Amino acid sequence: MPITPEQQAEIDAQRSQQAQTLRATVPGMEAHLYKAHPVLDHGLVRVIDYMGDDGAIVQAARVSYGAGTKHTSNDAGLINYLMRHWHSTPFEMCEIKLHVKLPVFVARQWIRHRTANVNEYSARYSILDREFYIPAPEHLAAQSAVNNQGRGEMLQGEEAARVLDMLKSDAGRAYDHYEQMLSQEGQEGLARELARMNLPANVYTQWYWKIDLHNLFHFLRLRADPHAQYEIRVYADTICEIIRDWVPLAYAAFEDYRLGSVQLSSKGIDAVRRMVKGEEVTAENCGLSAREWRELVGVLEG
Repeated sequence: MPITPEQQAEIDAQRSQQAQTLRATVPGMEAHLYKAHPVLDHGLVRVIDYMGDDGAIVQAARVSYGAGTKHTSNDAGLINYLMRHWHSTPFEMCEIKLHVKLPVFVARQWIRHRTANVNEYSARYSILDREFYIPAPEHLAAQSAVNNQGRGEMLQGEEAARVLDMLKSDAGRAYDHYEQMLSQEGQEGLARELARMNLPANVYTQWYWKIDLHNLFHFLRLRADPHAQYEIRVYADTICEIIRDWVPLAYAAFEDYRLGSVQLSSKGIDAVRRMVKGEEVTAENCGLSAREWRELVGVLEG
């Protein structure tokens, strides 16, 4: 369960508050404010605050005082141009602050994106909850034989059950010991900053994460990719749905020019040009490595 009844009551109270403002607001994002979107078994994503909209991107690019005389079609065309030509600063005019609850091992992947402001729940100050990520059976997979950081065939039957049992029992035992170290009868328990080191990487942590739209798109391009690890990809997919309601023109451009696009090397472009001219291009005469050739063929064949 991502949130408790008490937390839901707090969210409902926040969402019931109304305030007048002159700042740009987006109805789609107002509907997301404070709402907890469940992810995995105990995780969540919540919008805490946001700044800007599609208009802010256009305004920054034109350095204008307001909407001016441009129409939506012109705005979409400009945003597409900015995205297509890798302009960044206009997209940095928009920011979002998220509350994210996620397993520690996912957080360690996530934090590699260093272009955000982060404040994480402190296990030196507070006690972590007894909540652990346990994969659903359909997400238990063996190590890939060809990709050192990927998954292979799904585990089946008794092997899957054995792994799930170990994950659950190890996590439970570690947390039992965590509690015992924190509370010693008749004396002070072990310091929280030391007791936490016994907890496994699938325990849940939480943080506030604030980032501008340009760097958020970079995060989503990598983490919403089908090749990304499932456990971080589902968070990225959830954020994508939120961003689509916030900046629909910018997100459409992002889908077209980032998520749905591919990048070709100069040799790859040369190979495609030769194919268009009717030449027979093969792995042997294309000038690409074997892997690059396989990737190019995969893109062209869909």
